[in-house]
Amino acid sequence: GHRIVVAIADVARYVRPGDALDRAARERGNSVYFPDRAVPMLPEALSNDLCSLVPGQDRACLVAHLRIDGRGRLVDWRFERALIRSRARLTYRQVQAAIDGAPDEQTAPLLDTVIRPLFAAYAPLAQARKLRGTIDLDLPERRILFDAEGRIAGVVRRERLAAHRLIEEFMILANVAAATTLEDAVQPCLFRVHDRPDPLRLDALADYLERIGVPWSRGPKSPADFDRLLDRLADHALRDSVAQLVLRAQAQAVYQPRNIGHFGLHLRRYVHFTSPIRRYADLIAHRALIHALGLGSDGLRDVTIEALEELGRHLSLCERRAMECERGALERMVALHLA
Repeated sequence: GHRIVVAIADVARYVRPGDALDRAARERGNSVYFPDRAVPMLPEALSNDLCSLVPGQDRACLVAHLRIDGRGRLVDWRFERALIRSRARLTYRQVQAAIDGAPDEQTAPLLDTVIRPLFAAYAPLAQARKLRGTIDLDLPERRILFDAEGRIAGVVRRERLAAHRLIEEFMILANVAAATTLEDAVQPCLFRVHDRPDPLRLDALADYLERIGVPWSRGPKSPADFDRLLDRLADHALRDSVAQLVLRAQAQAVYQPRNIGHFGLHLRRYVHFTSPIRRYADLIAHRALIHALGLGSDGLRDVTIEALEELGRHLSLCERRAMECERGALERMVALHLA
Protein backbone atom coordinates (compact mmCIF):
# COMPACT_ATOMS: atom_id res chain seq x y z
CA GLY A 1 0.00 0.00 0.00
CA HIS A 2 0.90 3.67 0.24
CA ARG A 3 0.94 6.54 2.70
CA ILE A 4 -0.39 9.80 1.25
CA VAL A 5 -0.18 13.24 2.87
CA VAL A 6 -2.67 15.86 1.72
CA ALA A 7 -1.94 19.32 3.15
CA ILE A 8 -4.68 21.94 2.74
CA ALA A 9 -4.39 25.64 3.62
CA ASP A 10 -5.57 26.28 7.19
CA VAL A 11 -8.02 29.06 6.33
CA ALA A 12 -9.75 28.67 9.72
CA ARG A 13 -6.62 30.08 11.35
CA TYR A 14 -7.20 33.41 9.61
CA VAL A 15 -10.96 33.56 9.03
CA ARG A 16 -12.74 33.32 12.39
CA PRO A 17 -16.47 32.62 12.82
CA GLY A 18 -18.52 35.81 12.68
CA ASP A 19 -15.73 38.24 11.79
CA ALA A 20 -15.89 40.54 8.75
CA LEU A 21 -13.91 38.15 6.54
CA ASP A 22 -16.18 35.29 7.54
CA ARG A 23 -19.38 37.22 6.85
CA ALA A 24 -18.16 38.28 3.40
CA ALA A 25 -17.00 34.76 2.52
CA ARG A 26 -20.29 33.27 3.68
CA GLU A 27 -22.28 35.74 1.58
CA ARG A 28 -20.27 34.94 -1.57
CA GLY A 29 -20.31 31.22 -0.86
CA ASN A 30 -17.52 30.44 -3.32
CA SER A 31 -15.09 31.95 -5.78
CA VAL A 32 -16.36 32.53 -9.33
CA TYR A 33 -14.15 31.88 -12.36
CA PHE A 34 -14.71 33.72 -15.64
CA PRO A 35 -12.64 33.18 -18.80
CA ASP A 36 -10.65 36.37 -18.24
CA ARG A 37 -10.75 36.87 -14.46
CA ALA A 38 -11.70 35.41 -11.10
CA VAL A 39 -13.84 36.82 -8.30
CA PRO A 40 -12.24 35.26 -5.18
CA MET A 41 -14.24 34.33 -2.11
CA LEU A 42 -11.44 35.66 0.11
CA PRO A 43 -9.29 38.79 -0.29
CA GLU A 44 -6.15 38.31 -2.37
CA ALA A 45 -3.92 38.88 0.67
CA LEU A 46 -5.25 35.53 1.88
CA SER A 47 -6.10 33.63 -1.31
CA ASN A 48 -2.85 34.47 -3.12
CA ASP A 49 -0.47 34.89 -0.18
CA LEU A 50 -1.06 33.78 3.42
CA CYS A 51 -3.24 30.81 2.44
CA SER A 52 -1.35 30.01 -0.76
CA LEU A 53 1.43 27.41 -0.77
CA VAL A 54 4.21 29.75 -1.89
CA PRO A 55 7.42 27.78 -2.50
CA GLY A 56 10.03 28.21 0.20
CA GLN A 57 7.62 29.85 2.67
CA ASP A 58 6.10 28.36 5.82
CA ARG A 59 2.31 28.13 5.59
CA ALA A 60 -0.29 26.92 8.09
CA CYS A 61 -2.21 23.86 6.93
CA LEU A 62 -4.66 21.18 8.02
CA VAL A 63 -3.15 17.84 7.07
CA ALA A 64 -4.77 14.51 6.24
CA HIS A 65 -2.42 11.54 6.74
CA LEU A 66 -3.95 8.76 4.64
CA ARG A 67 -2.98 5.09 4.28
CA ILE A 68 -4.32 2.89 1.49
CA ASP A 69 -3.79 -0.79 0.85
CA GLY A 70 -2.69 -2.34 -2.43
CA ARG A 71 -6.27 -2.28 -3.72
CA GLY A 72 -6.69 1.45 -3.14
CA ARG A 73 -8.90 1.09 -0.05
CA LEU A 74 -8.57 3.67 2.71
CA VAL A 75 -7.49 1.71 5.80
CA ASP A 76 -6.20 4.35 8.21
CA TRP A 77 -6.08 8.14 8.55
CA ARG A 78 -5.58 11.03 10.94
CA PHE A 79 -5.73 14.82 10.82
CA GLU A 80 -3.46 17.44 12.37
CA ARG A 81 -2.62 21.12 12.09
CA ALA A 82 0.91 21.79 10.89
CA LEU A 83 3.25 23.99 8.88
CA ILE A 84 4.20 23.18 5.30
CA ARG A 85 7.06 24.53 3.22
CA SER A 86 6.40 23.84 -0.44
CA ARG A 87 9.43 22.90 -2.55
CA ALA A 88 8.03 23.85 -5.94
CA ARG A 89 4.91 25.09 -7.69
CA LEU A 90 4.38 22.77 -10.63
CA THR A 91 1.77 22.83 -13.38
CA TYR A 92 -0.20 19.77 -14.42
CA ARG A 93 1.52 19.83 -17.81
CA GLN A 94 4.97 19.88 -16.18
CA VAL A 95 4.16 16.86 -14.03
CA GLN A 96 2.58 14.99 -16.94
CA ALA A 97 5.60 15.69 -19.16
CA ALA A 98 7.93 14.46 -16.41
CA ILE A 99 6.12 11.15 -15.91
CA ASP A 100 5.92 10.75 -19.72
CA GLY A 101 9.72 10.97 -19.96
CA ALA A 102 10.38 14.66 -20.57
CA PRO A 103 11.25 16.27 -17.20
CA ASP A 104 12.47 19.86 -17.08
CA GLU A 105 14.96 21.48 -14.70
CA GLN A 106 12.25 21.85 -12.02
CA THR A 107 10.77 18.36 -12.21
CA ALA A 108 13.92 16.34 -12.90
CA PRO A 109 15.20 16.48 -9.27
CA LEU A 110 11.69 15.50 -8.04
CA LEU A 111 11.01 12.69 -10.48
CA ASP A 112 12.17 9.70 -8.42
CA THR A 113 11.45 11.07 -4.94
CA VAL A 114 8.08 12.76 -5.53
CA ILE A 115 6.46 12.39 -8.94
CA ARG A 116 6.87 8.64 -9.53
CA PRO A 117 5.70 7.79 -5.99
CA LEU A 118 2.63 10.00 -6.55
CA PHE A 119 1.68 8.07 -9.68
CA ALA A 120 2.42 4.77 -7.92
CA ALA A 121 -0.13 5.71 -5.23
CA TYR A 122 -2.59 6.94 -7.85
CA ALA A 123 -2.66 3.61 -9.74
CA PRO A 124 -4.56 1.57 -7.09
CA LEU A 125 -6.91 4.51 -6.42
CA ALA A 126 -7.81 4.68 -10.12
CA GLN A 127 -8.40 0.94 -10.16
CA ALA A 128 -10.54 1.11 -7.00
CA ARG A 129 -12.66 3.86 -8.56
CA LYS A 130 -13.22 1.75 -11.66
CA LEU A 131 -14.24 -1.27 -9.58
CA ARG A 132 -16.49 0.86 -7.37
CA GLY A 133 -18.33 2.22 -10.39
CA THR A 134 -18.67 5.99 -10.71
CA ILE A 135 -20.04 8.38 -13.30
CA ASP A 136 -17.18 9.78 -15.39
CA LEU A 137 -18.76 12.07 -17.98
CA ASP A 138 -15.45 13.39 -19.34
CA LEU A 139 -17.29 16.21 -21.13
CA PRO A 140 -15.17 18.54 -23.27
CA GLU A 141 -14.36 21.83 -21.54
CA ARG A 142 -13.43 24.91 -23.51
CA ARG A 143 -10.77 27.45 -22.62
CA ILE A 144 -10.59 31.00 -24.01
CA LEU A 145 -7.16 32.21 -25.16
CA PHE A 146 -6.40 35.94 -24.95
CA ASP A 147 -3.73 38.00 -26.69
CA ALA A 148 -1.46 40.58 -25.03
CA GLU A 149 -4.16 43.26 -25.36
CA GLY A 150 -6.81 41.10 -23.70
CA ARG A 151 -8.68 40.30 -26.91
CA ILE A 152 -10.00 36.81 -27.64
CA ALA A 153 -7.34 34.94 -29.63
CA GLY A 154 -8.94 31.51 -29.80
CA VAL A 155 -10.98 28.77 -28.18
CA VAL A 156 -9.37 25.41 -27.35
CA ARG A 157 -10.46 22.22 -25.65
CA ARG A 158 -9.16 22.03 -22.09
CA GLU A 159 -6.83 19.10 -21.53
CA ARG A 160 -7.65 16.42 -18.95
CA LEU A 161 -4.39 14.70 -18.10
CA ALA A 162 -3.53 11.79 -15.84
CA ALA A 163 -1.96 14.43 -13.57
CA HIS A 164 -5.41 16.04 -13.19
CA ARG A 165 -7.00 12.70 -12.33
CA LEU A 166 -4.23 11.95 -9.81
CA ILE A 167 -4.95 15.09 -7.81
CA GLU A 168 -8.70 14.48 -8.12
CA GLU A 169 -8.36 11.00 -6.58
CA PHE A 170 -6.20 12.25 -3.70
CA MET A 171 -8.72 15.00 -2.98
CA ILE A 172 -11.63 12.54 -3.02
CA LEU A 173 -9.72 10.30 -0.60
CA ALA A 174 -9.14 13.21 1.80
CA ASN A 175 -12.80 14.24 1.54
CA VAL A 176 -13.93 10.71 2.41
CA ALA A 177 -11.58 10.58 5.40
CA ALA A 178 -12.92 13.95 6.63
CA ALA A 179 -16.55 12.85 6.21
CA THR A 180 -15.96 9.55 8.00
CA THR A 181 -14.17 11.28 10.88
CA LEU A 182 -17.01 13.77 11.33
CA GLU A 183 -19.72 11.13 11.09
CA ASP A 184 -17.94 8.84 13.57
CA ALA A 185 -17.56 11.77 15.97
CA VAL A 186 -21.28 12.65 15.60
CA GLN A 187 -20.10 16.14 14.71
CA PRO A 188 -22.70 18.28 12.87
CA CYS A 189 -21.36 19.37 9.50
CA LEU A 190 -22.35 19.94 5.88
CA PHE A 191 -22.16 16.78 3.81
CA ARG A 192 -21.83 16.99 0.05
CA VAL A 193 -24.74 14.79 -1.05
CA HIS A 194 -25.92 13.64 -4.46
CA ASP A 195 -29.31 11.93 -4.70
CA ARG A 196 -30.37 9.27 -7.21
CA PRO A 197 -31.47 10.42 -10.71
CA ASP A 198 -34.99 11.60 -11.45
CA PRO A 199 -36.98 8.70 -13.05
CA LEU A 200 -38.63 11.07 -15.54
CA ARG A 201 -35.25 12.28 -16.77
CA LEU A 202 -34.06 8.69 -17.03
CA ASP A 203 -37.05 8.00 -19.29
CA ALA A 204 -36.08 10.96 -21.48
CA LEU A 205 -32.54 9.58 -21.74
CA ALA A 206 -33.89 6.14 -22.63
CA ASP A 207 -36.13 7.66 -25.35
CA TYR A 208 -33.16 9.45 -26.90
CA LEU A 209 -30.97 6.32 -26.83
CA GLU A 210 -33.78 4.35 -28.45
CA ARG A 211 -34.01 6.89 -31.28
CA ILE A 212 -30.28 6.66 -32.02
CA GLY A 213 -30.30 2.86 -31.84
CA VAL A 214 -28.40 2.35 -28.56
CA PRO A 215 -29.75 -0.50 -26.33
CA TRP A 216 -30.61 0.74 -22.86
CA SER A 217 -32.95 -0.87 -20.36
CA ARG A 218 -35.42 1.31 -18.48
CA GLY A 219 -35.66 1.44 -14.71
CA PRO A 220 -33.38 2.36 -11.76
CA LYS A 221 -29.68 2.73 -12.54
CA SER A 222 -26.42 2.52 -10.63
CA PRO A 223 -23.46 4.86 -11.29
CA ALA A 224 -21.66 1.97 -13.01
CA ASP A 225 -24.55 1.63 -15.49
CA PHE A 226 -23.94 5.16 -16.75
CA ASP A 227 -20.18 4.61 -16.89
CA ARG A 228 -20.61 1.41 -18.95
CA LEU A 229 -22.98 3.23 -21.32
CA LEU A 230 -20.43 5.99 -21.97
CA ASP A 231 -17.62 3.43 -22.37
CA ARG A 232 -19.68 1.68 -25.06
CA LEU A 233 -20.11 5.00 -26.86
CA ALA A 234 -16.44 6.07 -26.61
CA ASP A 235 -16.06 6.25 -30.41
CA HIS A 236 -19.69 7.18 -31.22
CA ALA A 237 -20.29 10.51 -32.94
CA LEU A 238 -23.03 11.36 -30.42
CA ARG A 239 -21.03 10.36 -27.32
CA ASP A 240 -20.80 13.94 -25.96
CA SER A 241 -24.53 14.52 -26.58
CA VAL A 242 -25.37 11.38 -24.60
CA ALA A 243 -23.00 12.50 -21.82
CA GLN A 244 -24.85 15.82 -21.64
CA LEU A 245 -28.18 13.97 -21.29
CA VAL A 246 -26.67 11.72 -18.61
CA LEU A 247 -25.60 14.87 -16.76
CA ARG A 248 -29.09 16.38 -17.04
CA ALA A 249 -30.63 13.18 -15.70
CA GLN A 250 -28.68 13.50 -12.47
CA ALA A 251 -29.93 15.18 -9.33
CA GLN A 252 -28.25 18.41 -8.28
CA ALA A 253 -25.49 17.83 -5.73
CA VAL A 254 -26.13 19.97 -2.63
CA TYR A 255 -24.85 20.72 0.86
CA GLN A 256 -26.90 19.54 3.82
CA PRO A 257 -26.33 18.19 7.35
CA ARG A 258 -28.30 14.99 6.65
CA ASN A 259 -26.08 12.42 4.95
CA ILE A 260 -27.67 10.45 2.09
CA GLY A 261 -24.42 9.58 0.31
CA HIS A 262 -23.02 10.64 -3.04
CA PHE A 263 -24.59 8.76 -5.97
CA GLY A 264 -22.25 9.98 -8.70
CA LEU A 265 -19.07 9.01 -6.84
CA HIS A 266 -20.76 5.92 -5.36
CA LEU A 267 -19.67 6.85 -1.84
CA ARG A 268 -21.54 6.44 1.45
CA ARG A 269 -20.16 9.62 3.02
CA TYR A 270 -18.53 12.67 1.49
CA VAL A 271 -17.73 16.28 2.44
CA HIS A 272 -15.89 19.06 0.66
CA PHE A 273 -12.68 19.60 2.64
CA THR A 274 -9.91 20.36 0.15
CA SER A 275 -10.71 23.90 -1.13
CA PRO A 276 -11.43 26.24 1.82
CA ILE A 277 -9.87 29.16 -0.07
CA ARG A 278 -12.59 29.05 -2.72
CA ARG A 279 -15.56 27.24 -1.07
CA TYR A 280 -17.16 28.24 2.23
CA ALA A 281 -18.50 24.69 2.73
CA ASP A 282 -14.91 23.45 2.96
CA LEU A 283 -14.15 26.03 5.63
CA ILE A 284 -17.12 24.69 7.61
CA ALA A 285 -15.68 21.17 7.27
CA HIS A 286 -12.32 22.41 8.58
CA ARG A 287 -13.96 24.05 11.57
CA ALA A 288 -15.99 20.92 12.25
CA LEU A 289 -12.83 18.78 12.22
CA ILE A 290 -10.97 21.23 14.46
CA HIS A 291 -13.77 21.06 17.03
CA ALA A 292 -14.33 17.30 16.78
CA LEU A 293 -10.63 16.48 17.14
CA GLY A 294 -9.74 19.16 19.68
CA LEU A 295 -7.30 20.91 17.34
CA GLY A 296 -7.94 24.45 18.56
CA SER A 297 -10.42 26.99 19.88
CA ASP A 298 -11.48 28.20 16.41
CA GLY A 299 -13.66 25.20 15.56
CA LEU A 300 -17.37 24.89 14.80
CA ARG A 301 -19.25 25.31 18.07
CA ASP A 302 -22.84 25.66 19.24
CA VAL A 303 -24.25 25.09 15.76
CA THR A 304 -27.75 23.68 15.29
CA ILE A 305 -28.94 21.37 12.55
CA GLU A 306 -31.48 24.04 11.57
CA ALA A 307 -28.69 26.60 11.10
CA LEU A 308 -26.68 24.14 9.02
CA GLU A 309 -29.71 23.36 6.87
CA GLU A 310 -30.19 27.05 6.15
CA LEU A 311 -26.47 27.49 5.43
CA GLY A 312 -26.50 24.44 3.13
CA ARG A 313 -29.39 25.86 1.10
CA HIS A 314 -27.61 29.21 0.80
CA LEU A 315 -24.29 27.66 -0.32
CA SER A 316 -26.01 25.34 -2.79
CA LEU A 317 -27.78 28.37 -4.30
CA CYS A 318 -24.48 30.31 -4.46
CA GLU A 319 -22.86 27.40 -6.26
CA ARG A 320 -25.64 27.16 -8.87
CA ARG A 321 -25.53 30.92 -9.40
CA ALA A 322 -21.76 30.83 -9.93
CA MET A 323 -22.03 27.92 -12.38
CA GLU A 324 -24.68 29.74 -14.40
CA CYS A 325 -22.58 32.92 -14.50
CA GLU A 326 -19.43 31.03 -15.54
CA ARG A 327 -21.26 29.05 -18.23
CA GLY A 328 -23.04 32.13 -19.55
CA ALA A 329 -19.84 34.18 -19.78
CA LEU A 330 -18.01 31.36 -21.56
CA GLU A 331 -20.83 30.82 -24.07
CA ARG A 332 -21.03 34.55 -24.83
CA MET A 333 -17.28 34.77 -25.41
CA VAL A 334 -17.29 31.69 -27.66
CA ALA A 335 -20.20 33.15 -29.66
CA LEU A 336 -18.36 36.48 -29.93
CA HIS A 337 -15.22 34.73 -31.18
CA LEU A 338 -17.13 32.70 -33.76
CA ALA A 339 -18.96 35.81 -34.96
